[in-house]
Amino acid sequence: MRPLRYLAATGAIIAVLCVVTSPAHAQRFRVGRLLCFSEPRVGMVLGSAQSLRCVFTALRPPRQYVYEGRIRRVGLDLGVTSAGTLSWAVFARNSRIGPATLRGSYVGASGNVAFGPGLGANVLIGGSRRTIMLQPISVERSIGLNLAAGVTQLTLGPRGQL
Repeated sequence: MRPLRYLAATGAIIAVLCVVTSPAHAQRFRVGRLLCFSEPRVGMVLGSAQSLRCVFTALRPPRQYVYEGRIRRVGLDLGVTSAGTLSWAVFARNSRIGPATLRGSYVGASGNVAFGPGLGANVLIGGSRRTIMLQPISVERSIGLNLAAGVTQLTLGPRGQL
């Protein structure tokens, strides 16, 4: 019964964090999807860090750009998870998307829970001159035993230059 309580509490925290950090910018529109593949992670009570390999798929014209990334979490982070994937819808102020458009630093709220299969959410904004939004919520899939909630920083750079 206790794991179910933790799951419900984590879900409520994620929902509140998503509402609080979600900016209302009607002028942004969807330009593609960012899919990141993570390494296994060990939560260090007050935070964690992971390397990522990411592929951005633009909608128009249909192109793919590869990025290397690092995600750092500060806050409650307890447990161990296997390698996983994170997926974001990418929104921008204009449609001019090139090979380095997503590079930069993104900050926001995150939370995840895993008791075997796990799910997580990350709401992040940033990038080149804060013009890119990774929204509305990323879907994070992993396997392990983990509970995490806090502030997340994602740094994206060109492949091989992070």
